[in-house]
Amino acid sequence: MKDEPVVIKKYANRRLYNTGTSTYVTLEDLAEMVKKGEDFNVQDAKTGEDITHPVLTQIIFELENKDGQNMLPIPFLRQLIAFYGDQMQMIVPSFLEQSMIAFSKEQERFREQMKQAMGKTPMDVMKMTAPMKAFEEQTRRNMEMFQNAMRMFTPFPPNGGVSPPPASAEPAKREGGEKSEELQQLKDQIAAMQRKMDSMG
Repeated sequence: MKDEPVVIKKYANRRLYNTGTSTYVTLEDLAEMVKKGEDFNVQDAKTGEDITHPVLTQIIFELENKDGQNMLPIPFLRQLIAFYGDQMQMIVPSFLEQSMIAFSKEQERFREQMKQAMGKTPMDVMKMTAPMKAFEEQTRRNMEMFQNAMRMFTPFPPNGGVSPPPASAEPAKREGGEKSEELQQLKDQIAAMQRKMDSMG
């Protein structure tokens, strides 16, 4: 039973009910459950619909609005918004998920380095940049994996803004030219994302 996610039911009055403990809980309680590694699913009490995603998003919204707890930088938020409706939208979730998994694997070493850098001389405090550089390097490696994965993708459908090849071109050459231009556009988008990640780093 412990391996199964706890079911949290959300009622019309917005109250949340933890079926595992038979108690009403708040978004703050759910945030603590996440931090403790407790898995749960949130369901609409009336329809049974899984609404875990919007509830977790609401938790992030609440945390981001607390003073001193902002973790999402404005450039990142702008870039994320720009990806909605873009050709890259289908790739972004997997990229972000893999990046967070990689970061989670490194977090213990990261925290240990931070502890060692705290409470020392000013010169020693400068060593605090080492963990950040390690994370930045990890982000760069993730980006490289992302780019390599994108090279294996079939080009997206023709873009309306792509200039058509000459009418005299053979059908096969015309199709190849369009795909080549679309692939170049995709590479340009990836390069733009790389520059954005570099600036954030």
